[in-house]
Amino acid sequence: MDPKNSLDEFEVIAALLHDVYYTLGDAISIAQLGPTLRKVRSRYAAEGLSFLTKSLPKLGKAFDKALSGYAPLNAVALRFKPQNNSKLPKLFGELFNRVLQPDGTLLPQPDVCSVGAIRQLCYLFYKYKLPYAEETENEVIAAFLKTEDDLLTVQQRMNNIRTALDALLPTRRWKRIDASSDLVDIARKARVLLSKLFSSFDPHDIYPCHGPGAVATRQQLWDKFHWSNVSANITRTYPLDEYFYSSLGHICDSVDSIQTLPSEDLPARVILVPKDSRGPRLISCEPVDYQWVQQGLSKAIVNLVERHPLTKWNVSFTDQKPNQFGALLGSKTGKYVTLDLKEASDRISFGLVRLLFPSHVFTCLASCRSSSTVLPNGDIQPLLKFAPMGSSLCFPVLALSVWAILTAVAPDGDTRERIRVYGDDVIVPTAFAEDAMISLESFGLVINRDKSCTSGLFRESCGVDAFNGFNVTPVRFRTVWSSTPSPEVYTSYIAYANALRRKQYYTTYERVAGELHRIYGAIPATDMLLACPSLDEVPDEMRPKRFRINHEFQRKEWLVRNVRSPVINKRINGWEMLLRYFTELSPTSARPDNSSSRCQLYKRQRKLSVCEYTRRDSAQFTRTWCAAEMQQTST
Repeated sequence: MDPKNSLDEFEVIAALLHDVYYTLGDAISIAQLGPTLRKVRSRYAAEGLSFLTKSLPKLGKAFDKALSGYAPLNAVALRFKPQNNSKLPKLFGELFNRVLQPDGTLLPQPDVCSVGAIRQLCYLFYKYKLPYAEETENEVIAAFLKTEDDLLTVQQRMNNIRTALDALLPTRRWKRIDASSDLVDIARKARVLLSKLFSSFDPHDIYPCHGPGAVATRQQLWDKFHWSNVSANITRTYPLDEYFYSSLGHICDSVDSIQTLPSEDLPARVILVPKDSRGPRLISCEPVDYQWVQQGLSKAIVNLVERHPLTKWNVSFTDQKPNQFGALLGSKTGKYVTLDLKEASDRISFGLVRLLFPSHVFTCLASCRSSSTVLPNGDIQPLLKFAPMGSSLCFPVLALSVWAILTAVAPDGDTRERIRVYGDDVIVPTAFAEDAMISLESFGLVINRDKSCTSGLFRESCGVDAFNGFNVTPVRFRTVWSSTPSPEVYTSYIAYANALRRKQYYTTYERVAGELHRIYGAIPATDMLLACPSLDEVPDEMRPKRFRINHEFQRKEWLVRNVRSPVINKRINGWEMLLRYFTELSPTSARPDNSSSRCQLYKRQRKLSVCEYTRRDSAQFTRTWCAAEMQQTST
């Protein structure tokens, strides 16, 4: 065993199998546990970690397709030995037999507990963040470029529809055009919907601000308020003096630098960030001046959509619960399906946005959109997509485009009311599913039919996997274990252990928690109510022992291990500090009728009056005195 990786992955799977077999002991034979463990050990010895990160997840995906009625499970095609006279695998066969028939299709009355157990075993290490080969990075870049090639045809189609729409006489706009012009009719209805939504929206009434992420121009957060370039493309719509400086005094004091301020249209920058063992995720870093306006415009659009009666029940940006409930309801009743959009952020073409959004909104969207990006090899790639992942406007524009198209296609008011959109997670009534998929693909989007759940008893949306009305979402390990103390490992594995225990996988919990105690010593329990990472169940001998009485606050405090992000103090000049204050202080923070809001505002003002920035990407351990949550007492 590698001394740097003492929490062996096979031991975790073995503990999980122990939990599964003893939990389902009344339904399956405990005697099968030993042979199953030997099979898993044999495959793990032969294939290594890829058995857990690739082979088992592949089996899990095929199992999900069988639950959805998409395709029967076939063990041979997945390189698993089948049972006698059956397509089901021998591995975990006693569990599969409680869910699927020998031909790989769903049983009339499948066992939900077995479904959850199979998926937990298959997906535990699916998203493990292991190193990936350089070829994988090249494949991700190649897929990004191929999408751009595909958008050439889509762009031309959108331009043709737009030309046809503009050619219509006003008297014919509300009439059915003809059978060959269905897309024109759908686009017209979608445009009307978005025009109603944005009818009283002023895209110039925004509060620009900087985001926490990296930018193409590589400034750190404390440097972002000093403008080194502001694109002329932006200032034509958002004037420099109104949106980039805090006051007239700021402008007067900066007049010399303004006169020499470059106004180039800089490209975005593509970076690859680790995702999991399958490969990296491609993110586009926006130029700092574009990000500044994008953030403000995005927040204004989100605020409008979540309040407007036309969209507030159908489109969400901050609350995933409606989509999660829709997945559970759809898996139980079969009345709803979940659609998954492939490469959704990259498939919204610039032509589609120009076609659907009203002109006063589109002008502002286009003014802060990067028209090109720099690839990792240094090549500059022109963009036909509206915005890749990384732009603040990517998410709201994607969701509104999908909602507008689906609502325009919906045959009646009942169907329109039951459409739910959260980014690329879409829920529609079952009877409407086929029309919805055809319509979205007609406008350049691609439906991932392998992950879309349109039949059977399985649905997934917004992180919830549902089967027959039950949540069967597995716990997935992402962070790779290390015996060297690490804040990321500490917090991640405490969360994994707690999630496993809440699913009643007690042996697995004890295995993970025991290794945490071995490396990190005493760890608080959640019943201590301390504001620090805590395990759900901790033996008395492994709880923190050192405490003190704080006489000032009349409370007991424990000395515990905590994790914090380091604070960086940087000095910026007064005008830039004032600009930061105006843009980061929410205009709705101060409510004169609410004393707690005034208190929050005062704290916010104090925070913004000093140059402190938190590095969230480099957490550190710290020993702190921590008290339980404040208890209300009567006087």
